[in-house]
Parts: sequence; structure tokens; C-alpha cells
Amino acid sequence: MQPSQTHQVQFTGNAKTFFGIWIVNILLSIVTLGVYSAWAKVRTKRYFAQNTVIDGRHFDYHATGGQIFAARVIMVLALIPFMIPFVNLVAIIVLLFAFPWLLNRSIAFNARMTSFSRVRFGFEGSYGRSFLVFMLFPLLSVFTLYLAYPFVARAVHRYTIGGHRYGTARFAFDSGVGPFYKAFLLAVGWAVLALVVGFVAIGGMQLFEEMAYASATGVNPDPAIMVRFGLLYVVFFAAILPAAFIYQAFLRNAVYENTTLEGGVRFRSTVTPVQLIWIAISSAVVAVLTLGLMLPWARVRLARYLAQNTQVLATGSLDEFVGTEAAKVTALGDAYTDIEGIDLGVAI
Repeated sequence: MQPSQTHQVQFTGNAKTFFGIWIVNILLSIVTLGVYSAWAKVRTKRYFAQNTVIDGRHFDYHATGGQIFAARVIMVLALIPFMIPFVNLVAIIVLLFAFPWLLNRSIAFNARMTSFSRVRFGFEGSYGRSFLVFMLFPLLSVFTLYLAYPFVARAVHRYTIGGHRYGTARFAFDSGVGPFYKAFLLAVGWAVLALVVGFVAIGGMQLFEEMAYASATGVNPDPAIMVRFGLLYVVFFAAILPAAFIYQAFLRNAVYENTTLEGGVRFRSTVTPVQLIWIAISSAVVAVLTLGLMLPWARVRLARYLAQNTQVLATGSLDEFVGTEAAKVTALGDAYTDIEGIDLGVAI
């Protein structure tokens, strides 16, 4: 067996260039009352795809603004039945059963519109499996108070990753539920710990008693009480937001570690919760202080960090693997590179 060659993913974009794209997108979207936003989405996705590079080869995004705009028109027209009395009840039922099909179509579209080194990705899913994974399983997890949610998350990744292909090579995802529970429990553990510690630190029980007394007697609460009450919101966000990034970091690493691509290709992710939280919080603060003008910098910063912590491990030559897939696709004609369909805006 040939030894694995590690290829570092790189993001070559910069904030200055993306700012130019971003500000033009904003201005034209405003001038056209939102119509141009479809083309803006394409420009943004294409910029990030073309600047994501592996071993000198880059990704690309091939959708057009017209396709995105057509999809949005269809979605707007589809909302009309929901505004008609009695008809809206039928429309809700139809939507519940149509959602898995819509999701499959959207995932397939975005896969077909994406390529790496001029070889397109693809996705093949079934309505029945999609209904189970995206509709039935999440509903059943509610009855377990979401304790079974890691099983749902694993099923979603197994379905979506396993349905994708690169050229003709298929992806596969094989993982136990352990890593999903690890991410889930660490995130929940942080949230609970932060809520309890924060609640105790600001004297939560005493605060509620003082608020109840003020309400019962009709006395205006002391300003200090209102300040402490406001701190409850700070505690809440300090618990929930980091928990989300803790979950995302551990889950990303686990998913990449257990994903393979036919032809001897594996993946690795090394993001850390602390770094991800720092990037998210510091970027949000800078964006707020600059009235949103640093949002392009924040997006580029995150993309660069994720790329720096992503590797592709190929058994043998990556050039040979890509060349083989390109030859297979060419031999099959356009069966694996069609561009039918539209983005229905519901892909996960």
C-alpha cells in the first residue's frame, strides 16, 4: 500500500478584494430592491470556491444568478396558498411531505454546481431516506427530550455525505455515535455550567424575589436590580453561544475524520473550540464597532482559519486521482456533470 500524502487546504482570498465584491453586492441589491441579491450570492460563493485551493487545484461554483433568481420567484409564488384561509392548511400538509424532496433537490443542485479541478460533484438521495432523516427522526428525538439527538445528527451526516460523489467516486461516512455524544455533551455541559455559575454569581434567586416583591407592592424596582436583571441576558449568551461553537468544533473534527472518498482519500480537521469561539466573538465585536463594514474581513478570517485546519490525505498521487476521475466523467459524457435544476434555498 502506498503511503498517504497530506495536502493542506489553503484559502487564498483577502479581505480587501472581497470587500469590493461585498460592497457592490450590497449597493446593487439595494438599488434593485433585492433582485440583484441572487447574482450577489453567486459572486460570493464563486469567490470563496475559487480561492479554496488544494495542491494548486481550486474549487469553482458554476450556478448563475438567473437560476437562483428563478428559484426565489418559485418560492415566493409557492407562499401564496399559505395566505388563503383553509387552503393554507392543505398547503402546510403538502409542504411537510414535499420538504424532503425539496431538500434533496437543493443539495443535488449545489453539489452539481460545485467542482474541484474542473470535475463536478454530485448527489443522489432517495425521498424515503430523506423523509426519515430530516422529518421523522428529529420528531422522534423530541420525545427523548433530545437525548437521542446525536443519533439524528449521525444519520443526517451518513445520508448527506454518503449521497455525494466526486466525479464517479463516492463519499462514505462511517462513525459510531460516540463522537456525536461527545460533542453534544460537552456543549450541553458548558451551557449548564455557565448558566448555573452565572445565575449564582448575580444572585438569581434573590433577584427574582426582589422583582416579585416590587411587582406585588407596585414599587419601582431599584436601578441596581434592573442592571442585575440585564446581566441575566449576558449569562444566557455566554452559555449558549460558546456551546454552539464547542459543538461545531468537535463535530467537524469527528465528521472529517470518519469521511472517506473512493480512491483512497481521507480527510482531517483540527479546529479547536477555544480558537473558534475567539474568532467568532472578536469578529462580531469588530463588525459591530465598524457598523458592519468589517464583515467581509470576518468572513475571510473564518474561511482562512477553517482551511488552515483542514487536510486531505490521499493514498498515492492526488494528481493521478483527479486525472482518473476527469477521464471517467469524460467517458460517461455529461451524465455526471449536468446543470439541471435550481437552488431552492433549503440545502443544509
